[in-house]
Amino acid sequence: MYLLLFALWLLLNEKITTEIVLFGIGIVLLLAVLSYVLFGYTPKKELRLYRNLPLFLVYLCVLAAEILKANVTVLGIILRRKKKITPALVTIRVDLKTDFARYILANSITLTPGTITVHTDGNAFTVHCLSAEMIEGTETGIFVRLLRKMEA
Repeated sequence: MYLLLFALWLLLNEKITTEIVLFGIGIVLLLAVLSYVLFGYTPKKELRLYRNLPLFLVYLCVLAAEILKANVTVLGIILRRKKKITPALVTIRVDLKTDFARYILANSITLTPGTITVHTDGNAFTVHCLSAEMIEGTETGIFVRLLRKMEA
């Protein structure tokens, strides 16, 4: 990441002089120290991020497909007024190890139309959904499987 930031610094400055290079190195070092102190960011974590990048891209594609399917389902519920909407608050438990994975799952649920993550408590997610069937299978679904692979 730091090399990328330094390259961006040089690109945005349009010319390379000793002052610009030294100032860029100083800024990048300052960012490195701040990210380590404030966020615990290390080169090891960065390598893990790069290793998980293909899985994350797959996750984004799956998320887009699930959002599309949920849109069609919600549109069907709206257009067919004969079908009763039975809103429900459902609590699901998922065994994810990291806060980041739980954060991604909670936001993925919220991004999917017809479901909103109302509360999280560790591995328990309370979800409001238009019908309980909309959240069924989430505990063992594709989102959770991909997040577990990213955690490993």
